[in-house]
Amino acid sequence: MLVRRSVLAALALLVGLGAGPASAAEPRKEKDPTHASGLPIPRFVTLRVGEINLRSGPNGSYPIDWVFTRKDMPVEIVQEFDTWRRIRDWEGSEGWVHQSALSGKRGALVVGPVRTLRKAPQSDGPVVARVEAGVIGSLKKCQGDWCEIDIKGYRGWLQRADFWGSYPGEKIE
Repeated sequence: MLVRRSVLAALALLVGLGAGPASAAEPRKEKDPTHASGLPIPRFVTLRVGEINLRSGPNGSYPIDWVFTRKDMPVEIVQEFDTWRRIRDWEGSEGWVHQSALSGKRGALVVGPVRTLRKAPQSDGPVVARVEAGVIGSLKKCQGDWCEIDIKGYRGWLQRADFWGSYPGEKIE
């Protein structure tokens, strides 16, 4: 009996020192629930569906604080916990949503007065359309202070200051 315990103790010691299988030698990496996706935080995404409940915490049992009703609206992920994302809208409202309610597509929400969508990324470029505040478009790419946006089939360029959905200097291709 004494020999059996000694052999088991020796085996346990060998495995603990890395003499066992390769997987036993490597430390087990636990997934960090506060950065579950591994993607940068903060980052912009869009709402996948037309009605999304914002909850006060990262779980379906938390109360609903707010309901977003605009599909493709850009939001900013400011925190993660497991499969839940804390998002912020352009007005600063925040809440938790399940990751399945979000899309990795990029969007733009026009802010301020009526804006001019231009054919080229320059202030004197030909006018494609005039766009009112609150209109949502699909963000395609950015060059410096200008970004190409598709708004209901009208494709053109807006300055970053004219919409919400990108960071200053962020490169989008």
